[in-house]
Amino acid sequence: MEIHLKNNFTEIKTLIAQTKQKALLAVNQQLIILYWNVGKYIFLKLQNAEWGEKIVTQLADFLKTEEPDLKGFSSRNLFKMKQFYEIYKNSEIVLSLPPLLENTNSEIVPTLSALFDDISNSLITKVSWSHHTEILNKAKTLEEKEYYILLAIKEKLSVRDLRRQMESGYFERTMLANKTLPLIQSQIPQNLTNIFKDSYVFEFLNLQEPHSELDLQKALLQNLKKFLLELGGGFTFVGENVRLQVGIKDFYTDLLFFHRDLQCLVVFELKITDFEPAFLGQLNFYLEALDRDFRRPHENLSIGVLICKQKDSEVVEYAMSRNLSPALVAEYNTKFIDKQVLKNKLHELIQIMNNQ
Repeated sequence: MEIHLKNNFTEIKTLIAQTKQKALLAVNQQLIILYWNVGKYIFLKLQNAEWGEKIVTQLADFLKTEEPDLKGFSSRNLFKMKQFYEIYKNSEIVLSLPPLLENTNSEIVPTLSALFDDISNSLITKVSWSHHTEILNKAKTLEEKEYYILLAIKEKLSVRDLRRQMESGYFERTMLANKTLPLIQSQIPQNLTNIFKDSYVFEFLNLQEPHSELDLQKALLQNLKKFLLELGGGFTFVGENVRLQVGIKDFYTDLLFFHRDLQCLVVFELKITDFEPAFLGQLNFYLEALDRDFRRPHENLSIGVLICKQKDSEVVEYAMSRNLSPALVAEYNTKFIDKQVLKNKLHELIQIMNNQ
């Protein structure tokens, strides 16, 4: 086959694939809109005391009889649709919704056309119902639910990857990191919110105890795809043991990344022991060397992340109070962290900051 013909055929194949993808997205959007409006209808019927919960079960049986090929409208799913609407009806994430109907307790039941919401431009239509089900089942607060919807959209997470992030306490760990950002935010122009974690979970490594820093580094590189998922979107791997020549000596960073949104280098230094203030000296030295000799003119100042086995938050605060380089300190865990522990830690930190 001639090369130019093969190229033409490949372009047609690409066009077909793109169109199929758009069609799938359109189907998903219409499905979410349908579930939203069914959920709203049921919500208003129950709220107005026109229906009891048994009638929802009767509705499921009716649909099964009338439309035997119809899937996804069991009584359990109908209640899930009602929950879907009830939770997000006042949420800012539903950007295109008109104001809610007034007088919902009135004896006059709104017509079906009046109930119909056009949420086609809403963010909630940008992820699948399977994503929504996962979030509704596992995220507790509205803030957490909204966070995971936005995360799934931004990072194009599969349901499996979304489940992993939720089980690892991704939201709590990010919120904890956000609370400590003021320590370094004044040193750089970029907004670091929702980018770094207070602790990193490496449950995918299967590391034996005890292990060395080299073991940890090699294991992370062998699982780079999963490591990047844990870091979050925007990170691009630059290299391991990147050489920095200062004077007549060579120094080597552990892991070097570039963050596309922040437009800067991010160096991760690994420690298998508890945090020590002296670790910051080494990290600051690497940041200075990177900015002087490695950073490109159009890039922002480099950021350092020191990942330790454990950290004492008060020791970290003292060590960071006069630190002049944009650096963060985080822990790492080789197993999932109890989410309740993370929630308690976040609650305690918020109380401390409010008192201060």
